[in-house]
Amino acid sequence: MKLDSSIAAVVTGGASGLGEATVRALASHGVKVAIFDMNEAKGEAVAKEVGGVFCKCNVTSDADVDAAFEKARAAHGQERILVNCAGTGNAAKTASRDRQTGETKHFPLDAFNLIIQINLVGTFRCVAKSAKGMLDLTPLEDGERGAIVNTASVAAEDGQMGQAAYSASKGGVVGMTLPIARDLAGDGIRVNTILPGIFSTPLMNGAPPQVKEALAASVPFPKRLGNPEEYAQLALTMITNGYFNGEDVRLDGAIRMAPR
Repeated sequence: MKLDSSIAAVVTGGASGLGEATVRALASHGVKVAIFDMNEAKGEAVAKEVGGVFCKCNVTSDADVDAAFEKARAAHGQERILVNCAGTGNAAKTASRDRQTGETKHFPLDAFNLIIQINLVGTFRCVAKSAKGMLDLTPLEDGERGAIVNTASVAAEDGQMGQAAYSASKGGVVGMTLPIARDLAGDGIRVNTILPGIFSTPLMNGAPPQVKEALAASVPFPKRLGNPEEYAQLALTMITNGYFNGEDVRLDGAIRMAPR
C-alpha cells in the first residue's frame, strides 16, 4: 500500500507513546489520521499538529467505538489503515500470602477482566468494526482493501510474575492474528501484530532513573529502551509491504524477560 493523502488511517491509543509515534509517521507521508484515545487534551493537541482529527474513545464501549469511527469517517472517509495501540496493564500474583499478617488473597477477578476487556476485546472490537467498513472500499491495484496492525507484547510469550492478566490479554492478540488474517484474506485485508519489548513511553519515563537503567542493561543489543519511532517504522513496513500478512513479530533487542 502506497502512503499518501488518498489514504485514511485510524490509530487507537494515538495520543501518546507508540500510538503517537505511529500517528506522526503516517501523517509525515500525507496520510489522513484519526486518533482514538481517552486523553482529550493530548489527543486534540497531536491531531492539530498533524492535521488529523481526534475522537475520544473508550475501546471497551461499543457506543464509543461506533461514534469514533463515524466521526473519523465523516472527516476523512473510510480508513484503509487501522493500528491498535490502545492498552494498559496491571500486576498481581495469581494467589499470594501477606508475609506479615499471613492473610491470603488472589488476583481480583474484576481487575483481571478489565485488562482482557481493554487489551484483547477492545482490540478485536476495533478490528471487526474497521474491517467491516473496509469491505466496501474499492480494491487498490493489487487487490488490497486495507491493512491492520495490532499491538501485543513480549509478555505474550515470556510474561513475568504478576502479569497473568496482561500476558493473557496480549497472548490473545497474538493468537487471533492468523485466524483474523485468514478471515479477511479473501477481501484483500492484511493483519499483523507487533510484540514490543521495553520501550521508552510516557509510562516508562515515569520510572526512577535506576529502574530504567537496569531495564536498558537487560537488553542484549542495543542496550537501551526501544524508541517509539522504531515501533512506528515496523508498523509502516507491515502496512506498505503487501506480502506481510498473518505475522506476529517481536521488536525487543533480543530480550527474553526474566521471571521477575
